[in-house]
Amino acid sequence: MESTRTYGEACATAHALDLIGERWALLVVRELLFGPKRFTDLRAGLPNAGPNRLSRRLRELEGLGLVRRRKLAPPSASWVYELTDWGRELEPILVELGRWGRRSPFRDLDAHVSSDAIMLALRNDFSPAAGDRLDVTYAIRFGEDHYVARAADGRLGIERGDADSPDTSIDTDTTTLKSLMIGSLDLEEALHSGRVTLSGDRKAFERLLAAFSRPEIAPTP
Repeated sequence: MESTRTYGEACATAHALDLIGERWALLVVRELLFGPKRFTDLRAGLPNAGPNRLSRRLRELEGLGLVRRRKLAPPSASWVYELTDWGRELEPILVELGRWGRRSPFRDLDAHVSSDAIMLALRNDFSPAAGDRLDVTYAIRFGEDHYVARAADGRLGIERGDADSPDTSIDTDTTTLKSLMIGSLDLEEALHSGRVTLSGDRKAFERLLAAFSRPEIAPTP
């Protein structure tokens, strides 16, 4: 690991922060939770990281055994980064950290958000009303970034890729979906303006948005 900064404590929490507390480290993990990515894909998800810093973080995470690099089989034959089993154990920590951060009154809701980040939020804060038994497959596309979301038994599973025969297909951008999720944009307005293109069951998409929980914001000092 390139960084030599340490808290110098035997405390496990302090040690964990020694390992993954460097800037961008946890966000690299976030970007890999839905599966492997090429360096260019990581750059697209983390545009403010800078290529040199991102490369450094990836080397550090590889050195720690949290991330590994491998070559995909032909015809792709691309080099990708993916989480190891130990790296994937960080997922519940990221989930809870995100839920805590959603209550912050200081968050800039107009800032960049990656497609993986928005889908992670959608999955982790999916909380349908009692009796609302969603059993729906969604195709959600942000340009070249495609996801399949399947709602069943009160849970939402998400993976990268294309759905064979989705009930609802949504083409949009991350900023628009984020605005719909937090309620700052009306779906009818988004459809009318062309910011969202929807085919299939519109009601199912409305129910998905309604199932996104909105926590109470923490009081400001």
